[in-house]
Amino acid sequence: MTKAVLTISSKNYGAWALRGWLCARFAGLEFTEHVISPDDPAMKAEMLLLSSSMLVPSLQHNGITVWDTLAIAEYLNEIKPKAHLMPAEVATRAHCRAICGEMHSGFASLRGSLPMNIKGHFPKFKVWSRAQADIDRIVSIWQECLATYGGPYLFGKTPCVADAMYAPVVTRFLTYDVALDTACAAYCQSIMALPAMKEWVTAAKQEPEDIDELDAEF
Repeated sequence: MTKAVLTISSKNYGAWALRGWLCARFAGLEFTEHVISPDDPAMKAEMLLLSSSMLVPSLQHNGITVWDTLAIAEYLNEIKPKAHLMPAEVATRAHCRAICGEMHSGFASLRGSLPMNIKGHFPKFKVWSRAQADIDRIVSIWQECLATYGGPYLFGKTPCVADAMYAPVVTRFLTYDVALDTACAAYCQSIMALPAMKEWVTAAKQEPEDIDELDAEF
């Protein structure tokens, strides 16, 4: 069996790359990384939200190519059911899919105003009203999930696709010094303490490339 190949972009800036990568890690899939430089014009356009195509992440496995993070998550859930990437119970799984879909298609103001930048840190960052509305909605989602399913992750004791989808938001909240309630702050700590997240962050901090357009300015 040929080892899977996951195509990703910058680990410092690539929010969608992180989501797909975490899904593969949570599923226990063995894979190699194919990293496209953020200097590549297509990758740069995508990370700057100027491209309608989502070129990363893309997974090649057993002759099958799957792109788009949610499609990758669904595929991994089918081939690795014991990993429980998605909740087993129908209603809970529907809830999980709903908040993943909301992350997948929404929060444009947050994405534009607070781009993912793991190496950056901007204390007392000024958050504009539209981005704050996105933050408020995400906090509401987290609070509901943590209260309903008991934490420490969004759907209980094991990280799942929902946590992969919201992990880049966790890094954004840390980068831009977003104030959070106790429960959400603890959730962020749980995500950042995951071995997979530690591995990703270490690699991100070692990246030599900087994309000036993605470094927030005061």
